[in-house]
Amino acid sequence: MKNTFSFQKIYSSILVLLLICSSSPAQNNTMLQLIPQPVTVAPMSGSFTLTAASSIAYDGVESRFAAEMFAQKINLPTGYSIMPREGTDGSIRFMLFEKKNQQIGTEGYVLEVLPGGISISANNSAGLLYGMQTLLQLLPKEIEGKIVSTIDWTVPAVRIIDYPRFKWRGIMLDVSRNFFSKQDVKSYIDQIVRYKYNIFHWHLSDDHGWRIEIKSLPKLTTVGAWRVERAGAFGSRTDPLPGEKATVGGFYTQDDIKEIVQFARQRNVTIVPEIDLPGHSMAAIASYPELSCKKDPGTMVNPGTHFAEWYGNGTFKMFIENTLNPSDENVYGFIEKVFSEVAALFPGPYIHVGGDECYKGYWAQDTGCIALMKRLNIRHVEDLQGYFMNRVEKILKAKGKKMLGWDEILEGGISPDATVMSWRGVRGGIEAARTGHDVVMTPTTFSYLDYNQGDQTVDPPIYAALRVKKSYSFEPVPDGVDAKYILGGQGNLWTEQIPNLRAAEYMSYPRAWALAEVYWSPKEKREWGNFSRRMEMHFTRAEAADINYSRASYDAIIKTAMKNDTIILTMDKELSDLDIYYTIDDTMPDDHSLRYTNAVALPNGPVTLRAITYRNGKPIGHLITLKQDELQKRAGK
Repeated sequence: MKNTFSFQKIYSSILVLLLICSSSPAQNNTMLQLIPQPVTVAPMSGSFTLTAASSIAYDGVESRFAAEMFAQKINLPTGYSIMPREGTDGSIRFMLFEKKNQQIGTEGYVLEVLPGGISISANNSAGLLYGMQTLLQLLPKEIEGKIVSTIDWTVPAVRIIDYPRFKWRGIMLDVSRNFFSKQDVKSYIDQIVRYKYNIFHWHLSDDHGWRIEIKSLPKLTTVGAWRVERAGAFGSRTDPLPGEKATVGGFYTQDDIKEIVQFARQRNVTIVPEIDLPGHSMAAIASYPELSCKKDPGTMVNPGTHFAEWYGNGTFKMFIENTLNPSDENVYGFIEKVFSEVAALFPGPYIHVGGDECYKGYWAQDTGCIALMKRLNIRHVEDLQGYFMNRVEKILKAKGKKMLGWDEILEGGISPDATVMSWRGVRGGIEAARTGHDVVMTPTTFSYLDYNQGDQTVDPPIYAALRVKKSYSFEPVPDGVDAKYILGGQGNLWTEQIPNLRAAEYMSYPRAWALAEVYWSPKEKREWGNFSRRMEMHFTRAEAADINYSRASYDAIIKTAMKNDTIILTMDKELSDLDIYYTIDDTMPDDHSLRYTNAVALPNGPVTLRAITYRNGKPIGHLITLKQDELQKRAGK
């Protein structure tokens, strides 16, 4: 890993130099380096150089934060001590339009860089913040660093007019499976803001931990925030022992929540809290067992055991109850208390209520649920979820909030005011849009950031695979759907296999960069070859910022198939200028080995495939080693 990483750093630098040599400075620094790509970019002659004598001006209260944030970002790596001041006289100016610019809307901006100075203009403070992020990307990558650099801080002359395609550009972070500290959450928000995301979906409760203080229900954090210590992959851990102390976890106090909400608001990020129910509620049930059907006082926060059996048709069976009882009025009193405090903490219009993967087997056996079904004249136990979600929506409406949920909330009927997140492909989103619901498109096939991004023998294995090129190909508006109902899209980072911020960064990037461009940039501007070159430049910026990322895009994509009892090997690559070399004779591959060009019929016998990618005669990707059994498995044999 260390040798591969060092080669990658060397050749990322070589790539940057080659691109600089083959492009004009203005073209290179705008069209090839910016993510997401702006709406219009007009390169001009010359450049602006930032010096210790430069000044920053802002024209009022709404412009001040962007100016101060920019100064904070540049002063550390430059060693300068530039202090913004109110007014219109400055080398770099942050200004609001006196008359609204109708073209750029509420989040757009106009950035003009001339040899004599820089101006960022917008209708609102949000646009100034996004213009500032673009300006930072125009500066050399060392601007991302935490040590003083003595390079020339030049910015190419350019005029950029920019605004987003979608108003919902989100990232979801699950803090239930593994707890992330307050500082980690703020750091992650700060990272996604660099790429103009404006929604932070915060998954605060699940079977593995309850993470938000509810003062009227203290056991949710004294009990529900903690699980027993276990190592190993989620789904394979051992059950808690009787009397074993729960010591792993944590939660956010309401003061923590307020601090993070304010931090996000300053960066034009709306936080959407999620309290997942009626399923995924084991942490709540461990705190208050009376909320369930079985009312088992021995229920504990789950540490990641094999507590469910999934079948091929999408159905499943729970071995431990994790679902709230829809027939118990005390459950709705519990929800009333929870959402009263949640609604007061989060000023945004939405509260996410989950609604996904609700197992109804315990409902079917519960006398109270059976009686409720008779009273409602419901024949199928599945319809109880519709009753439950409608009760929840009324609670939210009474608190001035809109209900948002995964696409399962469509089952059983919801009001037209509810917003749907389509995660099981795009079909749920299509159905919701056609019935007049607002939709956020976040299908597993394009936007699940916890999925493997490289070969499963290199990345830790999990449910499925998703490469950055596939994420970049996502189109949030399906054919035949009225675009007015598609609010935008979102990337989701579930953390069963993600124990810390470094791992979260690795799984997020570069796929979150790809999705940022999908959600912000005009559809017609997107082209994989162009993006992939800019992506590699952002690898070097991430390194300068000490932000982790995946290099799986450098690796070979290996597939096999069977033909007449022979394994047929095919290999592909995401980046066009890579060469794949391989061996099947138990030697280590290099650039003198077989170079892959076309499908290969592998010889019978215990063959081991070793493959590695090269660029310009030097190794750049991971060595991938597949033995005979894995080659056969991939062929479906």
